[in-house]
Amino acid sequence: MTRSPTIRLSDGRLRRGQDCATFALPIEKETTTVTFRLRKLILVQDDIHHDGGADIALPRQRAAVLAVVANPFAGRYVEDLQPAMEDLKPLALMMGKKLIAAFGGSEGIDSYGKGALVGINGELEHGALWHAPGGYGMRTLLGESKAIVPSAKKVGTAGTTLDLPLAHINAAYVRSHFDTMTVMVPDGPKPDEIVFALCMAKGPRVHSRMGGLEAHEIKGEDGLR
Repeated sequence: MTRSPTIRLSDGRLRRGQDCATFALPIEKETTTVTFRLRKLILVQDDIHHDGGADIALPRQRAAVLAVVANPFAGRYVEDLQPAMEDLKPLALMMGKKLIAAFGGSEGIDSYGKGALVGINGELEHGALWHAPGGYGMRTLLGESKAIVPSAKKVGTAGTTLDLPLAHINAAYVRSHFDTMTVMVPDGPKPDEIVFALCMAKGPRVHSRMGGLEAHEIKGEDGLR
């Protein structure tokens, strides 16, 4: 922490006698930059051979990458958070590349999702910062992907689990690809941190049999069917 006798609030008012964190924002709105200092990256993978039925010929692969970063907004209320979404795009791209590399390439990846877990000195809206950059980081690398990226977010302590939703990358109505991958960081998030996560998978649930729109029936026109 760096001591500062005066800080400027988002509405232009001055407040004296406060601590100004290392991740302070410049006063001018149009030049605002925010630093989400990266503490660690975690990669989680699983290969699912069966779920009670017969073994499948090709195990279903899922993977998630989690970034534990400092929360520059922790402990204070900031009205305009949206500019910080742009600052998260490089992190999202780096995470997306790491995730795709874990699969040995993008071929066959057909579902995705994202999530955020905010430490208790932050607020739920800080997790919502991940909506645009998280999707950007995967769509840019996967190419054609028309469906909305499902998302989850919550506030919690270190070791709290986060259920990352998965859905088909081109058609949200494909039931066979609805899934959840549960992840956690034993030592994060600390109170002034956020865990941002991306998730991808190859193929449907191993014993999917709930009917509805099938992957081979996708038209790929509106992100739904």
